[in-house]
Amino acid sequence: MDTIQAILSRHSVRSFKSDPVPREIIWKILEAANRCPSTANTRPWQVYVAGGEVLDKIRQAMSARFAGGESIRPDIPLTLEWPPALKARIDQNRGERFKVLGIDRQDKAALKANQGLNYLFFGAPVAIFLCMERSLGYWSIFDLGALTQTILLAATHYGLGSIPALNFVGYPDIIRQELQIPESLTLVFGIALGYPDPEDPINQYRSARQPLQEIATFKGL
Repeated sequence: MDTIQAILSRHSVRSFKSDPVPREIIWKILEAANRCPSTANTRPWQVYVAGGEVLDKIRQAMSARFAGGESIRPDIPLTLEWPPALKARIDQNRGERFKVLGIDRQDKAALKANQGLNYLFFGAPVAIFLCMERSLGYWSIFDLGALTQTILLAATHYGLGSIPALNFVGYPDIIRQELQIPESLTLVFGIALGYPDPEDPINQYRSARQPLQEIATFKGL
């Protein structure tokens, strides 16, 4: 697949088929992603991949925590207050998705059920967790962001859908226990991977992007 085509066609999938993803395809995706750049070529990432019964255990435990009302406690603290323009984008995106799903924003039960899909990894057969040493800081987090995007694009190349999400690492102790991730590593991010369900209307939704004129400044060109 052409690189630009992959960038433009990639989107966040929120409903996956249960079809398994061949291990060799996951390997090829990670092998390609491992070529992404990093600060001073430090390559600070450690990658853990879960599927089958292991991922099912993570799903069940995380869903139980969420259903019980326990707040998420990711290793990297949540942003508690977004700047107004960014908060408006969040609200717009949620509103548009709820409209596609036919969810009334006043229906708290429906909203909670929809949020709970995060902890089921939207039914994806594979979850990828990205980690780094706890002593590392912002630049290494940036490096893991580059790794994340490269994984998403490589997955698109192989005909897979994906979605990166903070909620996937919301209960890090559960993931650590099931994947034997040492406490010396920070769980930075999670990615769900699999074949999109084309019958689910949520997979037809595409989030908006602001015009380039609003984000790019050119000088001397």
